[in-house]
Amino acid sequence: MNTIMRKSVLGIAGLAFAGGVVAGPATADAAPVEAVKPVAVTVQADKPDMGKLIPHGVQGEQSRIELNDEQTANVKAIIAATKKSGMDERAAVVAIATALQESKLENLGHLGERNDHDSQGLFQQRPSSGWGTVEQITDPEYSTMAFLKGLKQVDGWQDMPLTVAAQTVQVSAYPDHYAQWEQQAADLVTEHWNN
Repeated sequence: MNTIMRKSVLGIAGLAFAGGVVAGPATADAAPVEAVKPVAVTVQADKPDMGKLIPHGVQGEQSRIELNDEQTANVKAIIAATKKSGMDERAAVVAIATALQESKLENLGHLGERNDHDSQGLFQQRPSSGWGTVEQITDPEYSTMAFLKGLKQVDGWQDMPLTVAAQTVQVSAYPDHYAQWEQQAADLVTEHWNN
């Protein structure tokens, strides 16, 4: 065979081989090759145990409000501060229920004549009672940390009904009002704890 013919035959054979590798087998019963797409796997983090969030069950009729973006951001700030303080989900439930009662999760400044003394912020803490400066108690992280510091000082708070634990820290004129927010607070912790 001459050199030109040999190169042509080898070239055609090479094209046929390359085409078979790229295109796959050319048999009638071969299954079509489909492109494989990566599959995203979502692993959901464990949700907090509702039995730990509300160990005594809710007390009395429960209240619930719709939250706007600012209120939701304050929920997340309370949860972040709770984690930063090394406390658990139950502490976050107590803190959120307290802030729901005190401010409806709004970071309130001074309300003029409608103000309860000099109470401000999410927890309606008072500078005159030693909670911190106005700037501090209107900072969601600081005010939550201050509330949680008070909660840590309550012996056995984990085993108390929410309203008793909250009242021991807050010393409110309406000590039973915290209980009405326990279910919503637990639901918010369930929703946002692992975010």
